[in-house]
Amino acid sequence: MKFQADASTGNAITGYGEGWVSVNGQRFTHSLLVGPAVLAPWRCPDFAALQTGHFEELAALDPELVIFGSGPLLRFPPPVLLSSLYARRIGVETMDTQAACRTYNFLVGEGRRAVAALLIG
Repeated sequence: MKFQADASTGNAITGYGEGWVSVNGQRFTHSLLVGPAVLAPWRCPDFAALQTGHFEELAALDPELVIFGSGPLLRFPPPVLLSSLYARRIGVETMDTQAACRTYNFLVGEGRRAVAALLIG
């Protein structure tokens, strides 16, 4: 799916499909962190590899909300992995990666301090 660009600043998810996400027109096939001022590989190849440190990395970005894209299927990480986010009162929403892409754009368009952590595989 492709999105129409809007007038917001920062990084926007401009498309997605099976096994890829496009940010500002650049296509990525690996897990990714996306925020208004953040665009970086997320060193978590898939859901089975999730560890506490992956979510500590998100907490260090100090967003108000994390949108966790769990890959092609909706899967919830064990709550113990999210403890660093909960301790800092950072909200977490889990959804499949395609839904996370749509939600991220919507929230950032509203000026929210959201970060999307997207598992691609």
